[in-house]
Amino acid sequence: METKMKTKKSIAVIGVMVLATFLTMCTAVALALDLPAMPRMFSNSRFVYVTAYDGNQFDPNLLPDDRAAISRVQDAIQKWGKLVVVYRPQEADVILAVQSRPSEDVLAVYDAHSGFGDGRPSQAYLWRVMAAGGLQKGEVPLVSQFEQAWDKIAK
Repeated sequence: METKMKTKKSIAVIGVMVLATFLTMCTAVALALDLPAMPRMFSNSRFVYVTAYDGNQFDPNLLPDDRAAISRVQDAIQKWGKLVVVYRPQEADVILAVQSRPSEDVLAVYDAHSGFGDGRPSQAYLWRVMAAGGLQKGEVPLVSQFEQAWDKIAK
């Protein structure tokens, strides 16, 4: 009797794992299908500055989640290797603005040459993606979407 219960529990656990894997794959496919097009004006850009909407990573008033999101995005961009992360907005071609909140994370792309010069973009974003948990520890799915969109215009 006890063996049958263990078998049923094992089957239930495997079923839950298969379902979770399936849902993760469906979410990834849906995100890829809904990926907004990156403006081609960025195809020759090389230098990127990462900031948060509420300030740069060295701003003492910046929320810790935003500071961590900046760091994760910088690390992911450096690992990707197609853009060079710079630490002064005046040196950038592209500004990535992030915001990390429990309900939703945001990654947006701005033209660095039309901002205020202090890293704060002055115009509307030119590309943006949002998702709950999109800039959290481990895999950074919003950066993966950025990389996919960037690769499409770089061809």
